Amino acid sequence: MRTSPGVRAARWRLWGRGPLLFLVFWTVGWLLAAALLLHVHRSVLSERCTDRRSQRILAGLCRDFRGGAVMGDLCEDLCVAHRLVYRHCLYFERGKKVLRADWRGRPVVLKSKKEDFSSFQPLGLLDEDGGDRGLSEAELLLVVALEVKSTLGLELSNRSLGALWAAAGGGPRWKAQVASAWALLQQEEYLYFSLLQDVSRHVLPVMGSCGHFYAVEYLVAGHPQHRTLFPLEEVAAPGPAPLGDQAQAEAISHIALSFLDMVSHFDDDFSHRLHLCDIKPENFAIRSDFTVVAIDVDMAFFEPKMREILEQNCTGDDDCTFFDCFSKCDLRTHRCGSHRVNNNLQVSARGRVTDNLQMSDCGQSLDR
Repeated sequence: MRTSPGVRAARWRLWGRGPLLFLVFWTVGWLLAAALLLHVHRSVLSERCTDRRSQRILAGLCRDFRGGAVMGDLCEDLCVAHRLVYRHCLYFERGKKVLRADWRGRPVVLKSKKEDFSSFQPLGLLDEDGGDRGLSEAELLLVVALEVKSTLGLELSNRSLGALWAAAGGGPRWKAQVASAWALLQQEEYLYFSLLQDVSRHVLPVMGSCGHFYAVEYLVAGHPQHRTLFPLEEVAAPGPAPLGDQAQAEAISHIALSFLDMVSHFDDDFSHRLHLCDIKPENFAIRSDFTVVAIDVDMAFFEPKMREILEQNCTGDDDCTFFDCFSKCDLRTHRCGSHRVNNNLQVSARGRVTDNLQMSDCGQSLDR
């Protein structure tokens, strides 16, 4: 059967458009791919730990201070007297900013969970029409109690709550003081360090704050590739000669014992057990006396919060794992148990921390 001239003409029109349609779709596809790559590239660049960006962040903080939006006992030294001096960026990760600085000749670390002060949730009570009277002590304690309960799962005494809110008293700039303290209270690490600094030598003390940034002691962190886990030469008492084998062995023994003491301390010495769900060398450091200190506690949880995190829906035990912490799945209820099955000591014994200590050249001393 012969094809009519009209059908043949229609086919020619389609075939003629084919290459053009292919070119259009190909171009659109590449444009979409390029847009996606550009978005990913920008996301990667946005987290780059650069001096330029770090200095821009601190400059913005000082603008907020001069504009009366933030307060803190370190603001004058950072923004006016320049006794708190930025040195370099340590890392940016998932929004968290960690900067190395010198404060009156002493090395410190500036930390914040977020880059900008405006990124934190404001305190609604400040927006209410209260004039310049400030908030009552009862109101302050209530908002702190609710935040600590939500973040850490703890119910604290008024004395402990008052210590957290000490920097937000009255004064001519009480709104800026309260707003700054509220931004700090929304940061889990700040809460841990503030609550534990007077009762534990294994956590960093908070040395001061400005707006949403707070300063802690600078210590050299561990590293999984380091032969002795921690750079002993950098933290040992300065001397003309490097540590000998015997001194290095004794240092490693002190570190191992201090690590075990820290684990026992976190298990037994608080009103609730403190679970460490991310035990790796980078999250710990040592002082000059070889005391082990937890310097990153983003994945630390007291028992009430740990139970809340673990108790989730599940189809098997794999669904009940939260980093280094896990429980068991009840197949009858399809719920994870709220009780953690493993503990801090088991994780550290099987993990990278004690492995590095025992695999070092001087690690034989640990087995004696």
